[in-house]
Amino acid sequence: MTESWDWYRTFHAVLELGSLSAAARELGLTQPTVGRHIDALEAALGGELFTRSPTGLLATELAREIAPYAAQLGTTSAALLRAASARRGAIAGTVRISASEVIAIEVLPPIIAELQDAHPELVIELSASDAVEDLLHREADVAVRTAEPAQEALIVRKIGGGLPVGMFAHRRYLAKRGTPATFAELTGHRFVGFDRQTAYIRLMAKRYPKLVALPTTFRADSNLAQLAAIRAGVGIGMCQVGLATRNRELVRVVPSVALALPCYVAMHENLKASLRCRAVFDALVAGLQAYIA
Repeated sequence: MTESWDWYRTFHAVLELGSLSAAARELGLTQPTVGRHIDALEAALGGELFTRSPTGLLATELAREIAPYAAQLGTTSAALLRAASARRGAIAGTVRISASEVIAIEVLPPIIAELQDAHPELVIELSASDAVEDLLHREADVAVRTAEPAQEALIVRKIGGGLPVGMFAHRRYLAKRGTPATFAELTGHRFVGFDRQTAYIRLMAKRYPKLVALPTTFRADSNLAQLAAIRAGVGIGMCQVGLATRNRELVRVVPSVALALPCYVAMHENLKASLRCRAVFDALVAGLQAYIA
């Protein structure tokens, strides 16, 4: 029996979501169709892929063994469909952009809107995740990164001097507790920060060891959650200057604390001849430069 790519795509969805019904909703299929795909793949492989439990479907050893290959097939299939969506000689079709949550949600939408005004047939897929997607294996076509891409065979453009970052708090919070201008005046304040070590935290630790040592009273692993907490008046936190200046209620404190988060736009060198990918790459570079300025 010849295996179908659809079977592996369905298998990967069931593996990720833990149930036939959830996979069906994700893929736009019926639950019986999803069940038939799994049955057919099990017959082709000669083994069981899932066992039922009170909490859902559990992957068998065979499922865990083939999972990386199924994921790679899915990525390849998605990249193939994006490439096929373009018309030769036209800036049209689908381009997948990968960026961190805060940049994807707070920074990129106006840039994308202007880009699609200029090229109405361009379709954008935006992956908003702090996980780094692999450009070499085409998990994304173009990426905005805050760490220099280490992979070879990439076209990389550094954006200015980086994203300026400072300490900010809401006026409502500062009205209650005062506006600190120096490190010494930070004593007794509430702080918003990460609940784990990150490259960003390590950068701050090198530049401002006293800052990292401050006791955080609100911790989250999401930049968006931290930004929401600062905007809500929970405490003082680090924020991109470009985002903070959009909100007149946010005030910079201890102005001597100033960081620049590196910013890069990257894509696979094989895509340099793709008009749609090049248009997206150039638009992101120009838009991010304007945002930083």
